[in-house]
Amino acid sequence: MNNPVAIILAAGQGSRFRIMAGDDQDKLLAPCRGLIDIERPVLEHVLINLGDCIERRLVITRPHNLDIIALAHAYDCEVLLLDSTGMGDSLAAAVAASAEASGWLVILGDMPFIAPATLDAVTRAMNEDCVAVATGESGYGHPVGFGRKFGLSLQTLRGDQGARRLFSAECVTEVQVTDPGIYRDVDIPANLL
Repeated sequence: MNNPVAIILAAGQGSRFRIMAGDDQDKLLAPCRGLIDIERPVLEHVLINLGDCIERRLVITRPHNLDIIALAHAYDCEVLLLDSTGMGDSLAAAVAASAEASGWLVILGDMPFIAPATLDAVTRAMNEDCVAVATGESGYGHPVGFGRKFGLSLQTLRGDQGARRLFSAECVTEVQVTDPGIYRDVDIPANLL
């Protein structure tokens, strides 16, 4: 693909994490050892793991998340500010803001354990007419790459509605990996380990 965009979703409330860790604790900024056994914020591991597989990166976050905005800028990411009501709103806004892209690699900001090779493999499998998805023993995981053909459909998503409804057998390219990180997100503090 010529010019895909990496969309890093970082506009969630992190409610379950805050219930256990405290209202002032943002899971995306929580210290985590990640894949390289160096303690960094969860989101920083996500950005590091992305490596060089996609040049243009767009982090979606809320206007008051100043530390996340600063971290995104430190890794040369564009930032889209949105008081999102859910993943659907975030995806729709990000795709609309990068409508000229040839595709979108969607990465959750709370998934610091996805191997760089997995992100690269899904990116390489992307094309304009398919959904490329990391797949392992437990089925579909993350990240997911959407070709240009899905741009208008992605822009219609709302609220907590994810993009899974866009998957169909004839357009999904399963990218087989042995990476357990495609299923590991940080919802509660115990997930940081």
